[in-house]
Amino acid sequence: MPGTLRFVLGDQLSRGISSLRGLDPAADTVLLAEVAAETEYVPHHPKKIALILAAMRHFSAALRADGVRVDHVRLDDPGNSGSFRGELLRAVERHRPDRVVVTFPGEWRVWTDMKGWEAAAGVPVEIRDDDRFFCPPRRFRAWAAGRRQLRMEFFYREMRRETGLLLTPDGEPEGGAWNYDTDNRKPLPRGLEPPPRFDVRPDALTAEVLALVRARFAERFGELEPFRFAVTAAGAEAAFEHFVRHALRHFGDYQDAMAAGQDTLFHAVISPYLNIGLLDPRAVCRRVEAEYRAGRVPLNAAEGFIRQILGWREYVRGLYWLRMPDYAETNALGAVRDLPPFFWTGETPMTCLREVIGQTRREAYAHHIQRLMVTGNFALLAGLAPRQVEEWYLAVYADAFDWVELPNVHGMVLHADGGVMASKPYAASGKYIDRMSDYCGRCRFDVRRTTGADACPLNFLYWTFLMDQRERLQGNPRMAMIYRTLDRMAPATRDAVRADAARFLAGLGSASGPPSDPPSDPPSAAASPVQPSLLEKDA
Repeated sequence: MPGTLRFVLGDQLSRGISSLRGLDPAADTVLLAEVAAETEYVPHHPKKIALILAAMRHFSAALRADGVRVDHVRLDDPGNSGSFRGELLRAVERHRPDRVVVTFPGEWRVWTDMKGWEAAAGVPVEIRDDDRFFCPPRRFRAWAAGRRQLRMEFFYREMRRETGLLLTPDGEPEGGAWNYDTDNRKPLPRGLEPPPRFDVRPDALTAEVLALVRARFAERFGELEPFRFAVTAAGAEAAFEHFVRHALRHFGDYQDAMAAGQDTLFHAVISPYLNIGLLDPRAVCRRVEAEYRAGRVPLNAAEGFIRQILGWREYVRGLYWLRMPDYAETNALGAVRDLPPFFWTGETPMTCLREVIGQTRREAYAHHIQRLMVTGNFALLAGLAPRQVEEWYLAVYADAFDWVELPNVHGMVLHADGGVMASKPYAASGKYIDRMSDYCGRCRFDVRRTTGADACPLNFLYWTFLMDQRERLQGNPRMAMIYRTLDRMAPATRDAVRADAARFLAGLGSASGPPSDPPSDPPSAAASPVQPSLLEKDA
């Protein structure tokens, strides 16, 4: 008797995923497919590929142990078609299901392909909501309707009210304020040692994946080993519990801090697990709230953590599905410079960039301030082309999927959306890096100097950026004070700043991809027409 084919994608590894609800082990088959197209549309970090493939294989093993029929197509299986659609069609031919059930995907390019699966397969394809998120796209669309500005802060407050997280019995925010961001910006003090990172030793199944990735992707940017990630829900839960017990109490104070040789500090490093389904965002938010209510962590730690998940994570996903595909094509600041080679090699005398890119190469991880205010700030000030920067971020970080990476980089990092996400560009001179890290004390450039051969490049790039973008930015009330400072700068100094910036930028060179493995152009999001009725119906 025909059953249902339930297609689970590699970022949907949750037992409670909507596509598995109503599963009949006696009749249904669960399909997982490791496909070449998903490893190649950008040159993903080997650790990222290994994380997803190992997690998929462990998920399959757990399903089989529970008596579920699983059809798992491995990357190196003979006959692998290399695409989701191809593997769906092959599976339909093998199993002859009466229908296919899938969960709404996380990326626009997959969604545009998924909408054609029913016609291609010749059987009904049911696309269910991905209700692992707090806010479905249609709910975000309702919130955004009629608003002149789509600020995360106001969305976050609404999510707090809907979920009740960190609210008093009368519905007010704990502590009297919604947001304790100003209490999250302390530099790391001397003598405070972060806890060791939670590491998981690869088992035999993961070792098989590492061997495959080592053989097929050895030339990619990034070091495969040591491989530290959890690849099961139990491992991800243990990693999160380690954070709660040993790091959460300091997370609120030092979440923006950076230090050479300290890859994780007091961060949880759970975003890869949340984004592929090994952790439940509702559960982790409730767990952190419980720590605050038990008096074990301060409010700024609990609120700062919950804001990242309930606020930013949900907000960027909502914005992505609201504005795509046109969102990806905007370039409000007219940035066109090619990505410099050092983004792939890490070979730069600027210590801040060398540290963050080096860490990214080793771990496929950097925390949000390293991404925003080091690599991102440089990309903004140097006028790097948004598409190239976005492809780099999507490739090198283990937690990067288009729905979360694109709005963060396009809108928050590069201000390429013209202010849809952020009210002003997150531009900063070297002084910010010096205040929040120990990078500058280890650098050959002098963060106190604005011009000259020894000046920190971020300083003259910052002032040149403000001069170049004056017509676009000077009317912004949040920029008024800094433009008054610029106007007090002596004309000779402004000329020297421009000359130093021009000389520096001319020497950057260009590299749109890693020299050994250049990325192919991904499918253009703009190539697919907007179909809001389908998105509204299925998401």
